[in-house]
Amino acid sequence: MIEPVSEDTILITLAPAIDDTLPARIASLVDSIRRAGFHWLVDMVPSYTTLMVVYDPVLVDFRQVTDKLRPIVHRLSTQGHTAELKSRLVELPVYYSAETGPDLQWLATESGLDCEEVIRRHSSVEYRVHALGFAPGFAFMGQVDPSIAAPRKTTPRKQVPAGSVGIANRQTAVYPQVSPGGWQLIGRCPTRLFDSTNLSLLKVGDRVRFTPISREAFLAAGGELIS
Repeated sequence: MIEPVSEDTILITLAPAIDDTLPARIASLVDSIRRAGFHWLVDMVPSYTTLMVVYDPVLVDFRQVTDKLRPIVHRLSTQGHTAELKSRLVELPVYYSAETGPDLQWLATESGLDCEEVIRRHSSVEYRVHALGFAPGFAFMGQVDPSIAAPRKTTPRKQVPAGSVGIANRQTAVYPQVSPGGWQLIGRCPTRLFDSTNLSLLKVGDRVRFTPISREAFLAAGGELIS
């Protein structure tokens, strides 16, 4: 479905609910639109089930944009799940511990598990990047095992260290920069996820797997033990 949002924005809805196949399909749609080279295209903002397209209303109107995008959307829908085969796998190392994950023990207690099992369940799933937002390079990934899903904190932390790995409901994410945040923190990743030159390491449609590493490996990879 393609519908107007404002005088310079339209929204393409690919599905009514979150689906693990959607990130790759949306990423494929973004790539197809970008490769089309439309002179009126200003920006694209992918989300869980939608893609928002921003255009220059001086150069084109809603009807013209829709006429150009409808065949691309239709072509994607007829491809089935072939886009899933093209998605990239990114492996991120994580030092799961009390000193890097201050909510790890709390989450284990709430889940009726020990910390080792929480770590095993979090790192045994291959996640999909559904959306980017909140902060540059912040990738919303899903879905975590229901047994370790946890709500956001009632009172967010004023400062979360860069690289912190968190859980919020059935989503997981890595904080790319120091920022406020209310997710339940269970570890820290030493990999740099965003910089002004290469921008975001993770893209919508990527597959992500977390790999547990030791304290020594974390420090050797450039990780910092800051609170």
